[in-house]
Amino acid sequence: MRICGWVIRRKTIGKIVILEISGDSSKPYVIALKKEREPELFKLARDLPVGTALCFEGELAPVQKSRRGVEYIAKEINIYSRPLEPLPVDTIGKVPALLDTRIKYRYLLLRNPVEKAIFKIRESMLRAAREYFIKNGFMEIQTPKIVAAGAEGGATLFPVKYFEYNAYLSQSPQLYKQMLMSSVPRVYEITPYFRAEKFDTPRHLNESWGIDAEIGFIKSEEDVMNVLENLIAYIIDYIRKNNVEELGILGVELKPLTVPFKRITFKEAVDILRSEGVEIPEGEDLTEAAEKKLGEIMASKGYDIFFITKFPWEATGFYYMRNEDGTTRKFDLDYKGLELSSGGQREHRYEKLIQALRDKGLNPEGFKFYLEAFKYGMPPHGGFGLGVERLLVKLLGLGNVREAILFVRDRNRLVP
Repeated sequence: MRICGWVIRRKTIGKIVILEISGDSSKPYVIALKKEREPELFKLARDLPVGTALCFEGELAPVQKSRRGVEYIAKEINIYSRPLEPLPVDTIGKVPALLDTRIKYRYLLLRNPVEKAIFKIRESMLRAAREYFIKNGFMEIQTPKIVAAGAEGGATLFPVKYFEYNAYLSQSPQLYKQMLMSSVPRVYEITPYFRAEKFDTPRHLNESWGIDAEIGFIKSEEDVMNVLENLIAYIIDYIRKNNVEELGILGVELKPLTVPFKRITFKEAVDILRSEGVEIPEGEDLTEAAEKKLGEIMASKGYDIFFITKFPWEATGFYYMRNEDGTTRKFDLDYKGLELSSGGQREHRYEKLIQALRDKGLNPEGFKFYLEAFKYGMPPHGGFGLGVERLLVKLLGLGNVREAILFVRDRNRLVP
């Protein structure tokens, strides 16, 4: 068997050299080289610096003595590259690194079993999402990331040079998902979001990733919420089944979620918060502080995850369907005090959509390409966007969304 990786730990105990090697598995490979049994390999390994890239030929040790990794007996070692200088971070994890250092050198820290486990689980999240959508008849799509108009207004758009045109990086696949509802009843996309928000908080990124879906021929937003809650429950069950080793490395006990999730209206949420002394201005969305407080209150009632429904029109995008009482068919999904997802039923009636744009102070001419799709038999539809990093943060108990993405793009980072 040939195994390749990087030395993350070297320890000499008398006439034995122990190498820990980070490769393609979550736990390190461990080889113990005895001076009397493998004199040439012992001599080679004795002076190997941490960070060396190598491959070894060997077989699984019949007796597993290592508590840190999987032990092999090596018969041959091939050295491909030694580090030119000492590594700037400790890839074994004995010396904790500051978050800024972890971000800067994540490409090296992925040799660390803990750091690697986070991204193995992220990979499983996306694999599980695809599996769920395929099983439920969704078609995977790819929408433009250079767009002429934003789905959520101009203040958070990144302008880009696009020949003689004004263009922007996409905030969301929202408008394109809806356009496709004129032909395909169920679509999904795993996609980046670009938002020019000048926030520098543990929950915000300027380039993040989302799991987006849109569903046609729905009866109400309940159909959309059913898909979302079943998707999240499926993702968690998948991780519990397929990432036992990684969850163990991280010390995380991931509990299954039972559907349906609790639903409360926006008015009920406001009343709950006001009863606790939190003031919520009329017609405005919940602040981050209010979200966190509401999460604590709901958790004390036994609801870690819950939907907030029937948002006021003033606090929503133009594309949400309005109810006669002035509320909309928008919902948010909150998990342990953090908004993971927004979605709802969209307005599919052409004239009402034009009126909604005007009511939001937007010019329908700027959305002509989008409105065109609503002229040719657009069914009732709805969808959601689910934040990948935010879900991972809550599942693993991480403290910052920057821990949940490989290369960070925020207010202060454009490299690496």
